[in-house]
Amino acid sequence: MFVVEDEPSIRQGLCDVLTFRGYRVSASSNGREALETALREGFDLVVLDVMLPELDGFALCSALRKAGRDVPILMLTAKGAEEDVLRGFESGADDYVTKPFSVRELVARVHAMLKRARKLDSASFRIGPFEVHPDRGSARSDAGEIELSAREIQILRLLAEEPGRIVSRRTLLREVWNMNNVEHVETRTVDMHIAKLRKKLGADGARYLSTVRGQGYRWADSRR
Repeated sequence: MFVVEDEPSIRQGLCDVLTFRGYRVSASSNGREALETALREGFDLVVLDVMLPELDGFALCSALRKAGRDVPILMLTAKGAEEDVLRGFESGADDYVTKPFSVRELVARVHAMLKRARKLDSASFRIGPFEVHPDRGSARSDAGEIELSAREIQILRLLAEEPGRIVSRRTLLREVWNMNNVEHVETRTVDMHIAKLRKKLGADGARYLSTVRGQGYRWADSRR
């Protein structure tokens, strides 16, 4: 696990708590150095502060996603800063905790994120012409194999549960992004991810993954 936090007392506290809970922890206080470390080494999860020297948490998170790193990212944000939360999700964060936070809440969220990641790795599933393999981070069809991020796989799994059903943006934010109070959230992150996913799926994606204006998205294929 990788803790990126520039405040010494918070960084040390996080490392102590997570180590006590049985996790092996590395830490960094500098955004740019943390990015180099995260790209070089493999971590099960990153706890990432927003305010960092040289490279902030948003830019660091975005850079990891652009580099194809699907490691779960838990972002630490200022209390009440909703714009930070939204920007964090749009940068690729998986969950967030607001400062000041309780140790119990943070550990619970870390545990839940790791549990979801392990569950995601376990079971393959089919959606339309694609056989999705979460353990390999890919989907295969007659046209070949494509790489998918963990979040793209979660989106497909949700759509595959009931082909033809409209899945709203709010449902996706709750189930895939783990966001609370989604009724009051305005963000384009879902649309951006769907567009990227559709492009990856090629002609099949454009044919099957449709947008229902004002309602959400639907996997149009009736086959499982």
